[in-house]
Amino acid sequence: MRFQTLCLVVFVTTVFGDDVDNDTLVTFPDDFKLGKGPNIWDTLTHERPHLVVDRSTGDVADDSYHLYLEDVRLLKDMGVKVYRFSISWARILPEGHDNNVNEAGIEYYNKLIDALLRNGIEPMVTMYHWDLPQKLQDLGGWPNRILAKYAENYARVLFSNFGDRVKQWLTFNEPLTFMDAYASDTGMAPSVDTPGIGDYLTAHTVILAHANIYRLYEREFREEQQGQVGIALNIHWCEPETGSPKDVEACERYQQFNLGIYAHPIFSENGDYPSVLKARVDANSASEGYTTSRLPKFTPEEVAFVNGTYDFLGLNFYTAVVGRDGVEGEPPSRYRDMGTITSQDPEWPESASSWLRVVPWGFRKELNWIANEYGNPPIFITENGFSDYGGVNDTNRVLYYTSRNPFLSILCSKDTCYFSERFGIHAVNFIDPSRPRTPKESARVLTEIFKTRQIPERFRD
Repeated sequence: MRFQTLCLVVFVTTVFGDDVDNDTLVTFPDDFKLGKGPNIWDTLTHERPHLVVDRSTGDVADDSYHLYLEDVRLLKDMGVKVYRFSISWARILPEGHDNNVNEAGIEYYNKLIDALLRNGIEPMVTMYHWDLPQKLQDLGGWPNRILAKYAENYARVLFSNFGDRVKQWLTFNEPLTFMDAYASDTGMAPSVDTPGIGDYLTAHTVILAHANIYRLYEREFREEQQGQVGIALNIHWCEPETGSPKDVEACERYQQFNLGIYAHPIFSENGDYPSVLKARVDANSASEGYTTSRLPKFTPEEVAFVNGTYDFLGLNFYTAVVGRDGVEGEPPSRYRDMGTITSQDPEWPESASSWLRVVPWGFRKELNWIANEYGNPPIFITENGFSDYGGVNDTNRVLYYTSRNPFLSILCSKDTCYFSERFGIHAVNFIDPSRPRTPKESARVLTEIFKTRQIPERFRD
């Protein structure tokens, strides 16, 4: 089946908040009026720094808050036409609730959006990229269903202040990733160890929150603003280890437990969770002695409310796995419920990330799976890329864009401020207080691609 895919160049600024030197942190009096409120990453990196590989806090990052005009200039110089960035919930609503709006936060994002538009760059905004206000985590975080309403209230503030200029919205980025933050205490904020329960509760709340936001836009904003609302989901392609029916079914379960858990309620014809997901979690819950299934249930009214709440699908794709039938993980856990054991082929080219091997043919297989499963929805490739350990001579990333990822007619990149593994196409000097940016080799090559709309001849076979 042919799939309809729209590609975006993706730059994602830091998810950790603004950059403040550790030695300048002070204690403010209780009556001091602060702007951005603390989020779950602020809390985790300061209170449990051992959970971060290099013990970095994010206090010192790439400082796009102050250098946004420089970043917009770099985008324009490269010929970029679309810029995806996330808005920090805690910067707009410091305590998470819409009774206290931080006008300085509104002003910052207004300036960024206006600068992009002045330079012919379309803003694409992600509402939630993993940085829940700490005050809402204190209420239980995403497992608490009330957050579906609080997320709707937050979205109303964004639509009201920015929707006259922002026409592409993503409600959530990779809920599959942050649901695992409620399934282990290994480092993803808030790092709550409730596997097989907290993660499913999180998924349920997030799906309802997404639907609330979409229906809000339909009800109050679409007629005037004429924008689009989608969600960014991530998935690895699962290639069966053998051609046996059991391994093929195991990879199908992998798709349903990792993509279908979010996509099926929204994009499928009938809605609700995938039937295999419901059946396996219900059966395992019963065998484990639970009176009630660990997977929450949608009412018929909720199934109808959620179903069809999309204008497009944002797809984050990086790699693939090999899957076989089998059980791993302690009960209860989503991985044990899934019944699929995964690995990666050591022959696949490596990156700096242990989980990211370059598997370009998996991309096309995944796109075809989505087209067949969900009736060929419009797709934006919202993330895709290659990690290294830094430096401007990123030859392997250039190879990734020019020869290892041949199935995209327009190549996509991701520039995220992590610390031990770097996806960026501009190197940032974190030692220098001015945070100067230096284009990497890949930035120069991508500039050629954006401006000529073809792979440079020197990279062709």
